[in-house]
Amino acid sequence: MTEIVRIAAWSGPRNISTAMMRSFENRSDTAVIDEPFYAAWLAWSGADHPMRAQVLASQPTDWRRVLPALLGPVPDGRAVFYQKHMTHHVMPDMDLAWMSVCRNVFLIRAPEEVVASYRERRSEVTLEDIGVAQQAELFEREADRLGKAPPVIDAADVLADARRALAALCEAVGIAFDPAMLAWPAGPRDTDGVWAPAWYESVWASSGFGPPRPPPAASGLDPGLRAVAEAARPIYERLARYRLGAYPPEV
Repeated sequence: MTEIVRIAAWSGPRNISTAMMRSFENRSDTAVIDEPFYAAWLAWSGADHPMRAQVLASQPTDWRRVLPALLGPVPDGRAVFYQKHMTHHVMPDMDLAWMSVCRNVFLIRAPEEVVASYRERRSEVTLEDIGVAQQAELFEREADRLGKAPPVIDAADVLADARRALAALCEAVGIAFDPAMLAWPAGPRDTDGVWAPAWYESVWASSGFGPPRPPPAASGLDPGLRAVAEAARPIYERLARYRLGAYPPEV
């Protein structure tokens, strides 16, 4: 029996995480799931997000009821199960033991780019919103479990050379690289979360990874955004030390 490879991809919002989900979904051997803890986190946090009512109605609002979908049979009997997770969706009472069943990877992006992109969708941006601190905690937890750094992939590396970055990621999680990951049909997917109309406009218009844009300078951000980016930068730099192709064998 072929071993199922469950990939838990952990990122904050606006980290090309949906494009990465598209990339993996374009493989013939892979099923995907989109932010399965979103409704549970919304119910717990009370956050006023776009399409809140629709999100709450679309998924379980108890994180425990989400786990069977992550750990049980893979949709369509696929051999690879790519799970797109937001780091800020991890709640204080969540038992994370299930992570050990997955090959956990961490998608990072320069915080100046993240806050500028997030601000296009919401009027306020906090450090909590972009999930950087939570991502570092999950990274350290997984590094302690493995005894080495888990895979880290930087959005800038993917946009600069998608073939090379994705090949390195596939090698790190123990699957073969598939060139089909480099392009996909434009438009929505049935696998997109119900919140997609509020967040996925650019991904729906895409058919592959676009070229990297010059990152905004922190000095060019308004004071509120600059403060969030500056608080996040040391955390981002800590994780960036371990991005694929750069990290040492031990943390």
